[in-house]
Amino acid sequence: MQKVLALIGPTAVGKTALAIKLAQKLNAEIISGDSMQIYQEVAIGTAKATAEEQKQVKHYLVDTQSVFEEYSVKIFVDQAMEAIDQISSKDKLPFLVGGTGFYVNALLNDMQLGEKTEQESSVDQKWEDFLAENGAERLWQELAKRDQDAADKIPKTDSRRALRALTVIDRTGEKFSKQQEQIKPRYDYLIIGLNSEREKIYNRINQRVDLMMEQGLLQEAEYIYQHKDQAHQVLQAIAYKEFFPYFEQKASLEECVRKLKSASRRYAKRQLTYFRNKLPVVWFDSLDDPDVEAKIIEKVEDWLNV
Repeated sequence: MQKVLALIGPTAVGKTALAIKLAQKLNAEIISGDSMQIYQEVAIGTAKATAEEQKQVKHYLVDTQSVFEEYSVKIFVDQAMEAIDQISSKDKLPFLVGGTGFYVNALLNDMQLGEKTEQESSVDQKWEDFLAENGAERLWQELAKRDQDAADKIPKTDSRRALRALTVIDRTGEKFSKQQEQIKPRYDYLIIGLNSEREKIYNRINQRVDLMMEQGLLQEAEYIYQHKDQAHQVLQAIAYKEFFPYFEQKASLEECVRKLKSASRRYAKRQLTYFRNKLPVVWFDSLDDPDVEAKIIEKVEDWLNV
């Protein structure tokens, strides 16, 4: 079974910088496990590795799609599996790095995604139509009728996951939650998790939003706003929709920035909840432990030598 190393953690915990250092020392190449870094038109709000960082270590699944193209977890898994084969063929270590828990889980474990081919839409059109006609809460209620366990784990506002769950239920005839319980490992993997004190992570999130604003996040968000009827998937990304009220003159820029910081902090909390509940993670403190890099390398080398 192929070996795959993964590095996960909440937003702003320092995954990108540490991943590059680890990859260089472990003869690894990086596969982005982030659901939004694949888009060519956005970089600031998705916290992509910079061009300089990508020169240091080869990256896969970054800037591979347009925001105007359909994308799904099924397409991600297919592309990531191909990348893993390419990396392994060079006797290098496939290194999955990202914060999208469901994408990481779907790749590392053989999950039933309810999709037939890469070309098919990630969700059935009838559920897209249902959402458009009835709204997010009614969609979530429909999921709750069919699979209460799945609904309990999906926020009412997360329409994309609710759409996917309903699609899987329709296509397979089984509850989405039941299928999650039956997953089997696709690879021999080790998942390293980065975390630290909550307040320190929250402070880093706030600082990163301020830096993103200096780098031009507002212009990036305005581009998405101008194309919001075409760029469906990226609308799920935190960092863009929070500014829509500003462009519509319904809120001040300061209010939208505060909303983005708050949404990012809540997202970090949801990420940690998912990682802890769904994945077998070996945790390290990336902010307070000065020896974290050496400790992770030691752990990885022990795993590689098993």
